[in-house]
Amino acid sequence: MSTTGGDSADGVGSDGPAPHAGEVPAPPAAAEAVFGDRLAAAERYVALLAGPGQDQGVIGPRELPRLWDRHVLNSAAVGEVLPLDATVVDVGSGAGLPGIPLALARPDLHITLLEPMARRVAWLEEVIAELGLPVAVVRGRAEEREARRQCGESDVVTARAVAPMGRLTTWTLPLVRPGGTLAAMKGASAAGEVERDLKEIRAAGGEDPRVVRCGVGDAATTVVLVSRSERRGPSPGAGRRARGRKDRARDRSTDVRPHRST
Repeated sequence: MSTTGGDSADGVGSDGPAPHAGEVPAPPAAAEAVFGDRLAAAERYVALLAGPGQDQGVIGPRELPRLWDRHVLNSAAVGEVLPLDATVVDVGSGAGLPGIPLALARPDLHITLLEPMARRVAWLEEVIAELGLPVAVVRGRAEEREARRQCGESDVVTARAVAPMGRLTTWTLPLVRPGGTLAAMKGASAAGEVERDLKEIRAAGGEDPRVVRCGVGDAATTVVLVSRSERRGPSPGAGRRARGRKDRARDRSTDVRPHRST
């Protein structure tokens, strides 16, 4: 999750007075229905965001009054479209959104948080240790080969305020198993973004992009779902390698020494 603003799904960097440092908002009534017997852990997560999370810059101070609705419950709402017992990679996890709320609301999910920044990786590891969550953390970017090796192919990839849809599908669909789904949290312009980037989405192996709404009230969120094609596309660089093989074969065919008569 980006914490510097620029995506309406994120909401960071908005106008309005900043609360006192470490001030923890009370959970709304809806939180108990979402988190059940893990509500206390969700409250502790919010307290960590409001305290050391703000101090370490993983969440902006102006976001504290709406940590529950705009961030935690908003993230947990994505669980409405995730299958039972799914493996999930949360790309660009940042403060742990949506991955940690999903782990709290849906303990059946098997979640890996993928984050490139070392200080945020350290933050995530501290949080999941304190909350006792069986969640893995990998440092890296979705487009990196090593990160893809460590994460493998999952049933679902989630992303919140990471990149435009065309670039996002190119980066993340290799982390999705064929037939699996990218679930990208987006703002009100999601449908227009899908229409604009449709060629890139399809070129990346994406099929059937659709926009859905999850959650209710202030915690509602817009999610773009993109299925990965069952047909495996070429691996990155495959076209270059194929052209290289053709060039070498052509060179060998033309490198024929003239026959010397005796």
